Amino acid sequence: EVQLVESGGGLVQPGGSLTLSCAASGFDFSEWPMSWVRQTPGKGLDWVATVSVGGTSTTYADFAKGRFTISKDNAKNAVYLRLNSLKPEDTAVYYCTQGGPLGIRGQGTQVTVSS
Repeated sequence: EVQLVESGGGLVQPGGSLTLSCAASGFDFSEWPMSWVRQTPGKGLDWVATVSVGGTSTTYADFAKGRFTISKDNAKNAVYLRLNSLKPEDTAVYYCTQGGPLGIRGQGTQVTVSS
């Protein structure tokens, strides 16, 4: 059974930073690309970023470029999302997904950006 467990969210002031983590189990993690998506109340899921199988290639949504960094550690079965220069509009529940943005996801971790 695929399991994805996100952590690292919290309350942060505008301009601050957070690192989100996602621990994966139940599948061959080293054979899958991984993604992060986010959801705000009343809105659908927004794709944030995707990292390739080996972790060497990354793609980002326009709002994430230059501020967010996705990374993958196949030895630890983990994927990360570093969030820098956070804005109030980044407030959302963040999920990691197996494969692309519509893949299986975990329970999410809340990020709140507020002064």
